Amino acid sequence: MRAWLLLLLTFGCNVVALGNPPAVAGGTVRKHLVYFRDKAGTPFTTARPEAFLSARALQRRSKQQIAIAPRDLPVAPNYVAQVRAVPGVQLWYTSRWFNAAMISCDSATLARVQALPFINKAETLNRKPQAGARPVLTPVVSTKQATQSRRAEYGLAYAQAAQLDAVTMHEAGYKGEGMQIAVFDAGFPSVDQLEAFKLLFTEKRLGSTFNFVDKSTAVFQRDIHGTSVLSALAANTPGFYVGTAPKATYHLFITEDASSEHPVEEMNWLIAAEYADSVGVDIISSSLGYTTFDAPSVDHTYTDLNGRTAIGTRAATLAARVGMVVLNSAGNDGDKPWRYIDVPADADSVIAVGAVDSLGARAGFSSVGPTSDGRIKPDLMAMGYLTAIIRPSGVAVRGNGTSYACPVLAGMVAGLWQSSPALSAQQVIETLKRSGTQAANPDNERGYGVPSFVRAYQLANPGKRLPSKATGLMVYPNPTASNELFLNIPEELLQKTLRVRVYDARGALVLDRSMPGAGAEMRVRTGVLARGTYTCTVSADSVQRTVRFVRL
Repeated sequence: MRAWLLLLLTFGCNVVALGNPPAVAGGTVRKHLVYFRDKAGTPFTTARPEAFLSARALQRRSKQQIAIAPRDLPVAPNYVAQVRAVPGVQLWYTSRWFNAAMISCDSATLARVQALPFINKAETLNRKPQAGARPVLTPVVSTKQATQSRRAEYGLAYAQAAQLDAVTMHEAGYKGEGMQIAVFDAGFPSVDQLEAFKLLFTEKRLGSTFNFVDKSTAVFQRDIHGTSVLSALAANTPGFYVGTAPKATYHLFITEDASSEHPVEEMNWLIAAEYADSVGVDIISSSLGYTTFDAPSVDHTYTDLNGRTAIGTRAATLAARVGMVVLNSAGNDGDKPWRYIDVPADADSVIAVGAVDSLGARAGFSSVGPTSDGRIKPDLMAMGYLTAIIRPSGVAVRGNGTSYACPVLAGMVAGLWQSSPALSAQQVIETLKRSGTQAANPDNERGYGVPSFVRAYQLANPGKRLPSKATGLMVYPNPTASNELFLNIPEELLQKTLRVRVYDARGALVLDRSMPGAGAEMRVRTGVLARGTYTCTVSADSVQRTVRFVRL
C-alpha cells in the first residue's frame, strides 16, 4: 500500500517533488499553467492502466463501461524534466486530464518555458475565490441538550436527514458502507480530535488526506469551514448528531487557501479530482465556488457559465466522465446582484446543490440559474438554511449556506448508490432528479427540487421493497409541489383494498378514496391542495397507518 501511494503521489495524483523556491531576479513570481502539445514519450499506456490507477478506480470504470482514454495517461516525464530544468522554475503539480503542469516563475522565465518546442500555451493563475459560507450565530447546543431532544438519535441533524428520507435510508441499512467520498474544502481542524469523528479513525475509514495548498498530508488545520461541512456527512455520535453517510470512507482534501490574495483554487480542485479518480473515489462533495477574483479583468462573467470555459468546470466535467458523482454547492449569491451559480456548479454533469429550509422553501441566498447556454441550474436542493453543523470546538450550531446543503445531499447519494450499485453515476443523478419534488416542472430557482431516497430507490428498483426495518407508511416527495403523492405501503396492508384519506391542518377531510393495495408503491392523485401541512391515513380492516406531509 505504501509503495502504491508513493507511485500515486509521483504520477497518479500528479504531486511533484519540490526543490527550493526560485530566486526572484527582478520580476513578480506568479503561478502559471503550461499546457503540453502531446504525451509523446510517456512510459504509460492505456493497455496497462494499473500502473497509474488503483484497482478500485479501475473497478469503478469497468462497472460503468468507461474506457481508459489517452487523457488518463500521466504527462510525459521527459517534458516535466525539461520544464523543471529551466532556471527560476518551481514545479508544483502536473495534470493528466489537462496534459499540463502548474509552475511558479516570473514573466521572463515563463517566456523561456513557452519557447520549449513541446509547450502549447500558458495561462496565468491569479484568481481570488468567492468567500465561502460561514456558520450563523445561533445558540450553541450541548451534547446533553441534544440527547434530550425529541429526535434523540440524530440530535439537531434530524430535520436535514429526514427531509431527504435519509433516516429511512439508514433504517433500511444504507449508511454509506463501502462508498468512498472525497470532500474538497479549506481545512478540517479538530477532526482528528472530536468525538463526532472518532469512528472514522477507529474503523479505519479515513482513506487519505492531502493538502494541495501546502503540498502535505496535514489537513487537520487551516479554515474551520471544512470541519463543519464534513460533520453534515460523517459525524456519528448517536444521541448528539448523525450525518447522512456515517459509515462511508472519506478522503479529505484541502484545495482552497482562504488566506491567500492570489490563490489557484480551481487548479487545486482539478488536481484533487485527478487524485480522487486515481484512488477510486465514488463521490466528490465540494462546497467551494468561484465567480470574482483579485483582478476584475479576470472575473468570471455570466457568459463563462456555459459548462466548458472555467478550469474548475472543465475539471468537474472530466471527473464526472470517469464515473464519479460530483456535487458542488450552487453558491450564496441569490439575493445579490450576481445572483447566478458559481463555478464549477455550471458543469452539465455535476449536481449543483441549492439550499432550502426545513419545509422545502428556497433560501433567498441560494444562487439560481440558468447557465449561459440555457440549462437548468441548480439541479437539486437540500437543507442549507439553519442546517445543523459541528464546529471545531465540538459544539453543534446551525449554519446557513449551500456549502452545507451540498454534503447533506452527498451523504444521501452515497446511501442510494450503496442500495442500487448497478446504477452508473449518471443514472444516479437522473434517478435523483426524477425523485425530486419538482421533477415534473423543474425551474431555475429550485431545479428538480428536494429528492427523496424512498422514491429514488423505487425508481431504481421497481417492484422491490426496502428492507423490513423501513416498511412503515411513507409519503414522497415530502414536501411536495405536485398534485399527486407516492405512498410506500407497509407489508401488512398489501393485497387489500385500501381506504386513503387526507386531512388538512384543521382536521377537515379533503380526500377519501378506495384503492387496491396491489404493490409496494401507490400513486394517489390529490388534485390541487392549498399550501400547508396534511395528514394521510391508509387503512384496511382493523389496520391503520398515518403519515404527515407538506404541500408547497
